[in-house]
Amino acid sequence: MKRRHFIKAAATTGLVASTSLASASANASASKTIKWKMVTTWPKNFPGLGTGANNLAKLITQMSGGRLKVKVYGAKELVPAFEVFDAVSRGTAQIGHGAAYYWKGKIQAAQFFAAVPFGLTAQEMNGWLYHGGGMELWREAYAPFGIIPAASGNTGVQMAGWFNKEIKTIADLKGLKMRIPGLGGEVLKRAGGTPVNLPGGEIFTSLKTGAIDATEWVGPYNDLAFGLHKAAKFYYYPGWHEPGTTLEALINKQAFEKLPADLQSIVLNACKIANMDMLSEYTTRNQQALDTLVNKHKVKVLKLPDEVLTKLQSLSDEVIAEVAQNDKKAEKVFKSFKAYRDQVKKWSAISELAYLQSR
Repeated sequence: MKRRHFIKAAATTGLVASTSLASASANASASKTIKWKMVTTWPKNFPGLGTGANNLAKLITQMSGGRLKVKVYGAKELVPAFEVFDAVSRGTAQIGHGAAYYWKGKIQAAQFFAAVPFGLTAQEMNGWLYHGGGMELWREAYAPFGIIPAASGNTGVQMAGWFNKEIKTIADLKGLKMRIPGLGGEVLKRAGGTPVNLPGGEIFTSLKTGAIDATEWVGPYNDLAFGLHKAAKFYYYPGWHEPGTTLEALINKQAFEKLPADLQSIVLNACKIANMDMLSEYTTRNQQALDTLVNKHKVKVLKLPDEVLTKLQSLSDEVIAEVAQNDKKAEKVFKSFKAYRDQVKKWSAISELAYLQSR
């Protein structure tokens, strides 16, 4: 009997000790500080885009109680702007911030997750991504590169851009060298222009020196910050090429999977908050900046002629169809995108559009 009591007591003591060790290990893991690097395609602290990346890093750090600290590196601080994707893929940085159409050379389908000419507005884009199957397709497209994408910002409808001459007919686009990325650039090429892909930090100098004849960037808020009104006279709308541009967080898959479940949830939900917050900021700041451009700097704000927009839409349809036809992944994404657009635009017509027209 004494022997049985001794064995039972020893077992109980061992169990308590084992439980205590496991608890201590869990507490140590929970209190451990994890440090991530974020690389971006934007100039450091650039209004809206750069500060949007800063905001995401701050959200992750604060929501995790400091357990996951994210340090932001602007374009060229750690890697050049257009090497962000590769840096995250190989693990040089655990997270990146940019726009998916910059990676079309690697993934043709990526362009659909940033902006499609005459495509979805910001609100519609979020609907497709979060509730229309878009996010699943996005993750599928990036999976071979060891990257998990997440929407983490939106500029809303952009401006058509800055031009050094008036655009009266589609013929005025012929021979035009314009900074315009993604599918919009392919449409310009089809119209006879020459698309040039430049990171934001190089736009002003290129436009000022005549290396390019025109540029799109974002909208008044960001364009004023770059001083583009000092390099070109004519400012056109609407942004046919980017009606609701989604910005992305690129998350290294291995680094993400090493996180405990609660930190994984924090990272993904911080991206959603940053996505909403950036759109709210642009909605607020754009008109304020436009007032300054028009009233202080005497910028000429002009609407692209209907004839030009009609032709650009026709060319857009051709370009997008060819991209889908020549790439199986792009075709799969485009089918989902188009089906969602065809469905949602009917509701938008009798809700958002009808209300705005009545207002």
